[in-house]
Amino acid sequence: MSVPRRTRTLLTTTAAALLLSVGGAGLAAPATAAPPTAVREIRAPAFNAGGVWYLFQSNATVRVDLTQDGAGRLFGTVSSGNTVGTLREGSVDGNNIYFIVGWNHGPVGRYTGVRGPDGRLSGTTFDLTNPSSQATWRTDRTF
Repeated sequence: MSVPRRTRTLLTTTAAALLLSVGGAGLAAPATAAPPTAVREIRAPAFNAGGVWYLFQSNATVRVDLTQDGAGRLFGTVSSGNTVGTLREGSVDGNNIYFIVGWNHGPVGRYTGVRGPDGRLSGTTFDLTNPSSQATWRTDRTF
């Protein structure tokens, strides 16, 4: 016994709707789907930020005491006068550096910078707990 064409079309449409309603949408991407989000490429560290050095902010001088592992991850402490801080995270990625400092008096500073052609680091920082508090910074030391 054959199924009439109209019934076959209705069954196919109903089956497709049922698949979509129970999560079958992930089986095939629509033709207009956006391309996947770009994955951030992690580059080998181009310099070692380890050691004791100073960064000169537009509003303070900060003593930095860091170690850096082979993957570029940073660990250490910072101080400015009687204020001390601990790195919560940080890394060197190619010629870029970033680190987050939890200061003992409450602010959490996010520092980002780049090594320039002269080998010195420079960048910006802001307080994650008060983003309007911002400063620029630079080093005299070369890396």
